[in-house]
Amino acid sequence: MSLAAQLLSPRRVALVGASADASRLSARAQLYLRRHGFSGTLYPVNPNAAAVLGEPSFGSLAALPGPVDHAFILVGTARVEQALADCIDAGIPVATILADGFAEAGGEGRALQARLAALARGKIRLLGPNSMGVMDFHARTMLCVNAALEAAPPLAPGGLSVVSHSGSVMGTLLSRGLARGIGFAKMAGTGNEADLTAGEIASLLVEDAETQAILLFLETIRDADRLAAAARAAHAKGKPIIAYKLGRSNEGAALAATHTGAIAGSDVAADAYFRDCGILRVDMLETLIEIAPMLVGRRPPASRRRAVSVMTSTGGGGAMVVDRLGTFAITARGPTPAMIARLAAKGVAVSDAPLTDMTLAGTRPELVEAVLAELQAASHTDATVAVIGSSAQFRPQDALAGIVAAPRAGKPLAVFLAPQADASLRLLAAAGIAAFRTPESCAEAIRAWLDWRAPRAPAPAIVLPRAGAVLDEAGARKLFAALGIESPFAVVEAETIRPGAPCPLPFPVAVKIVSPDIPHKTEVGGVALGLTGATYSDAIVAMVRRVRQHRPEAHITGVLVAPMVKPLAEAILGFRRDPQVGPVVVLGTGGVLTEIHADAVLRLAPVDDAEAMEMIVGVKGLAGVRGYRGLPRGDLAALAHAVACFSRLAHMPDILQAEINPLAILPEGQGIAVLDALAVPASEVV
Repeated sequence: MSLAAQLLSPRRVALVGASADASRLSARAQLYLRRHGFSGTLYPVNPNAAAVLGEPSFGSLAALPGPVDHAFILVGTARVEQALADCIDAGIPVATILADGFAEAGGEGRALQARLAALARGKIRLLGPNSMGVMDFHARTMLCVNAALEAAPPLAPGGLSVVSHSGSVMGTLLSRGLARGIGFAKMAGTGNEADLTAGEIASLLVEDAETQAILLFLETIRDADRLAAAARAAHAKGKPIIAYKLGRSNEGAALAATHTGAIAGSDVAADAYFRDCGILRVDMLETLIEIAPMLVGRRPPASRRRAVSVMTSTGGGGAMVVDRLGTFAITARGPTPAMIARLAAKGVAVSDAPLTDMTLAGTRPELVEAVLAELQAASHTDATVAVIGSSAQFRPQDALAGIVAAPRAGKPLAVFLAPQADASLRLLAAAGIAAFRTPESCAEAIRAWLDWRAPRAPAPAIVLPRAGAVLDEAGARKLFAALGIESPFAVVEAETIRPGAPCPLPFPVAVKIVSPDIPHKTEVGGVALGLTGATYSDAIVAMVRRVRQHRPEAHITGVLVAPMVKPLAEAILGFRRDPQVGPVVVLGTGGVLTEIHADAVLRLAPVDDAEAMEMIVGVKGLAGVRGYRGLPRGDLAALAHAVACFSRLAHMPDILQAEINPLAILPEGQGIAVLDALAVPASEVV
């Protein structure tokens, strides 16, 4: 029996700690398995009862008369470790742990969870702890304690599978799906992921014949590489993965060494991760369960006009969707003259207005079908939205007949029902048409579709030399030069700094203090610009004195000297290792106010020159050097190459964070210049 079958569709189940009291949480698994038609073998294990809920009970796992595919451990936290050891002794391949009080509960809980993981390694696969269980709707195996299973059977199976960090959210999705006729294939609550992660379970669902799309509810990303591999496999199989992830905040103090950390927190990195993996991210729970029919059987859009066709039987309802789409820079476009002529020949009068308003024509199926057929075939829009008013509530069959009959080949079709219309929602679900209860979720689904990309192929691994334990700015510049980002500079040693000291480079020059202890030099008076022969030596002597007054404990190596340049614009180029998704590279508008502007584009590292050029296009503040309104163009090819070279820091595991800020963008053909450089070895961050 495969791991997928043992985990999600077991036929022989042991309930360790099954309660004879039907009101207890530990009784629910048995109640729900039987209520929803589980036809396999069930072994309640309870040493204090001869029978549990009318079925023979066993005093221990060792007393079971036959093998077990999956054990659900229902005992309290303090007894879990022994119960898991008993499962291993009994040769059980998979166990789910219900109890909480592990890694989510602090230090002692983390230690206990670590012991469970160590005990299980190589002997048994674990789901949880803090997992409510799994559900297979096609096999009617509801090995789960979520109260949503109080619903009366049968729970109609479908094609959506769910992997959720939260057991309660798993029940939320089930109950909301049931209310509108959406069926599910499999569900798994991963809890703390001591062993089995959302990524590994998603990879199992990719191979599941009954799963058409995979929905993820994530509190964090614990196994980024495996989830990325699952996403690539899902794309190859034509199974979309849609994610709803919590955590739109920065990590805090650990990012303080660079501006990059402040403008590219973990949630921004998560956005880049999902994009590169080909996973659609949504921000609304409603969208998570409503969007799938738009995507099943489709690939990411080949072109993106960021335009939709909208047919509506309610002007206000249509306007709500169009208004919300506008917040995503998506416009509504009316029919073309050729479309208007073809519809007129069929007796349907429409205009070229952005909303194709059918209010006066009502919901006559033949008219709706004719209009939708034209809109679906239109080449000037990316998707079609149909908005239905009050008739959806009171005459669902009539209101939806034309929509259900219309062709659905080509573009996605989304239907927004303005009233509360549960019967219409169920009719559309049965027809495999994406139906939305709010204009916000409808618009977000269109946005997610247009933002969807095919997964990026994993970058080939290369080996680069280690950078060394301590890096001041001079060391950082040498590191970046080795990667292919060269910019002239010289270092004046500390012991040679005195009045009348010669300058190693032609004037005018910029000078900066060199110290591994001072990443941000401006704040301590460690920068002087535009120095000439008349000011150079006195300025560097004064600088060293000033910095020592501000930071007497800092080790000052010397002064870095670099030529003054006149850039067309300044950028920030940053790198860091995100704790969830791994190495990322960020490009944004540079300078001392970069954190305030937060105008940046982030991608998983490394990137190539073409991907770097896409990043440049995405930074609004670099529009000038792209030639906006006739402004002189910067050397974008050199900038893109610098971004790509810099992103190769991903192959240097001893570098945790790095930054060039500012990076000077010179006129076309003249390259770029490093104005300030920073690299933080992993050993320097606790």
